[in-house]
Amino acid sequence: MVLPQVTQRSFSEKLDALARNYWWCWQPEVVSIFRDLDPVRWRQFDHNPILLLGSFTHEQLEARGREAVLHSRVNYAFRRWQEYMTSKHTWGDTHTGLLGNNPVAYFSAEFGIHESLPNYSGGLGVLAGDHLKSASDLGVPLVAVGLFYQEGYFSQQIDETGWQREIYPYVQNTRLAITAAKTPAGERVIVSVETRNGPIYAQVWQVDVGRIKLYLLDCNVEQNTPEDRKLTARLYGGDQRIRIRQELVLGIGGTRALTAMGYDPCVIHMNEGHSAFAPLEFIRMRMVNDGQSFDDAMLKTVWHCCFTTHTPVPAGHDRFDWGLFEEHLGPIADQLGIGPGGLIGLGRVDPNNTNETFCMTVLAFKCSRTANAVSNLHGVVSRRMWTGLWPWRSEEEIPIGHITNGVHVSSWLAPQMKTLYDRVLPLDWHLRSGEPEVWAGFENVTPGELWETHQSLKNRMIMFARLRMLRRAERLGLSDAEKTEISSLLDPEALTIGFARRFAPYKRADLVLRDIDTLTKIVCDSKHPVQFVFAGKSHPADDNGKAILQSIFKLTQQPAFKGKIMLLEDYDINLARHLVQGVDVWLNNPRRPLEASGTSGQKVVLNGGLNCSILDGWWAEAYDGQNGFTIGNGRSHVNQDIQDDRDAKSLTRVLLDEVIPLFFDRNDEDGLPEEWIARMKRSVRTLGWRFNADRMVMDYVQNAYIPAAGGVSCDMGRRP
Repeated sequence: MVLPQVTQRSFSEKLDALARNYWWCWQPEVVSIFRDLDPVRWRQFDHNPILLLGSFTHEQLEARGREAVLHSRVNYAFRRWQEYMTSKHTWGDTHTGLLGNNPVAYFSAEFGIHESLPNYSGGLGVLAGDHLKSASDLGVPLVAVGLFYQEGYFSQQIDETGWQREIYPYVQNTRLAITAAKTPAGERVIVSVETRNGPIYAQVWQVDVGRIKLYLLDCNVEQNTPEDRKLTARLYGGDQRIRIRQELVLGIGGTRALTAMGYDPCVIHMNEGHSAFAPLEFIRMRMVNDGQSFDDAMLKTVWHCCFTTHTPVPAGHDRFDWGLFEEHLGPIADQLGIGPGGLIGLGRVDPNNTNETFCMTVLAFKCSRTANAVSNLHGVVSRRMWTGLWPWRSEEEIPIGHITNGVHVSSWLAPQMKTLYDRVLPLDWHLRSGEPEVWAGFENVTPGELWETHQSLKNRMIMFARLRMLRRAERLGLSDAEKTEISSLLDPEALTIGFARRFAPYKRADLVLRDIDTLTKIVCDSKHPVQFVFAGKSHPADDNGKAILQSIFKLTQQPAFKGKIMLLEDYDINLARHLVQGVDVWLNNPRRPLEASGTSGQKVVLNGGLNCSILDGWWAEAYDGQNGFTIGNGRSHVNQDIQDDRDAKSLTRVLLDEVIPLFFDRNDEDGLPEEWIARMKRSVRTLGWRFNADRMVMDYVQNAYIPAAGGVSCDMGRRP
């Protein structure tokens, strides 16, 4: 293949081009190039290559490239990127022909692409980011739409008492790899959405994620009122009025942005209910452009819509009262010809119940051809939760299926582990990671090599954790003696258990604390040392979650637990990457069945760690008795306190009777835990192919996108 302008570009121009497409962030060799330019600045700028390159003059960059012998590496990386971007030999080229030139439009309120683009809060956003990366790798024609949050979610600081404080740093556009989106005529894209109190305007930014274009709407434009200029400043911030206005911009504004840029999507995929207004704009356009009635336009739009629900808790679904609904949806309801009174019924389980609030999830269900939960168990929970939408059907006939979440392998697999994969798996394994036979060769990894690789990652994680603690110590002005003490925290030889996720009460980060005496026995055993590493954020309005976080912090300050239980602040993608790559065991103990899927444990699998989890979410369909550990028996008590006590006892029992003895069983002549390593191998071999994002996206293509692109009528469970 002859690639255009490869040799004509300068060293610095190639680096700049690589930095402006987030493809680099899942290419270890490209990440290493940026790091080797200046390791100190790379850390200082939080792994942001735009800031890194901007700190050099052209001459300095050229000189540094020669000094570090980077020119050939950059040339190779640049050529690989161009080959990737222009290749037609992809899975999508073979399997997505029906989508033609009209891509899937993927709507989500957040996208976690990389820590340098703080446009995510947690699992939903990271899942959306992984979806885009795998769609790019597979060559699936897809375009994504979200909102641009100039202050992100928040940076977490834990004060001297252990209470969470939220910091909202302002992110300059020039500090990010984003560009102004343009119309086909080359004009800046600015859209507006009408409300009863005047229009809301938004400009559109483009983010390149490999082959995928992500468009983010930003309300910080001069046409808006001062209030609306701040509308998209923060993710999940503010009251219900801000929420409905954000979702109006995402769904209706996002659809108008796609139209302005010349897109005509053949499929609309709503990732969670936040984007449920999008179908309304597609219906309106059909009525205007094709002269269709509302009923006909809705029916034909629904044929092309897919919806993924992520929330198994009734309180987690956005609901709005009549006043907020009429103020914001009144104009489009009038344009649809059904008025607010007719439109609000689409967001009610019972359209005629005037006491029922408008629910975004209900609207998404009613406007979708197919709907899916994100794990098998979540599908069961969702069908039970939404039986009222289909009262004429039995529960098992409710038209909500499931596509279990997966994680993007190249984003979460440690480079050291990738070296092992490359040695024992087929040459093209990374292109076929969703196929089970590809992973069979992992059994051929020698136990010593796997264990040494894992130990090196564990040591790396411990060093990173100490640096995080030192950074907090410097911020709080702790003494030199206290800083010195941090440098010896965590033992590389100890069984290291990680727990990192949102500090929502139902996730029960404090479950292991219910029996302090047993916990003391576990962590203070000098022959079989055990240590815990915690991390996670609580929602700014969730004082119960903050109290759980504080209780763990206070435990870390007690003499018996100091250095053996660690709480790391400001959980983000970078911290998550180190933890999932370095822990021995990943602990997950939510109240069943409230974990829709969970993906952090899937990232641990890829790196050889073992899961110890409640049989909830993805683990309920993953655990086979020999690829990890389970807490409880999968049954739930109606009394929450009794269930918590039961699960806490089961957790300590599995740690004492299974996890710890197996980890420290070193009868092998080389001092290796043979049976533990056997479980590591089985975990990777049996779970790696099933719970990765390539398999997930292929499932969406085959089970949702292709049927929706065909536009064949589907009743989605409508009353006959």
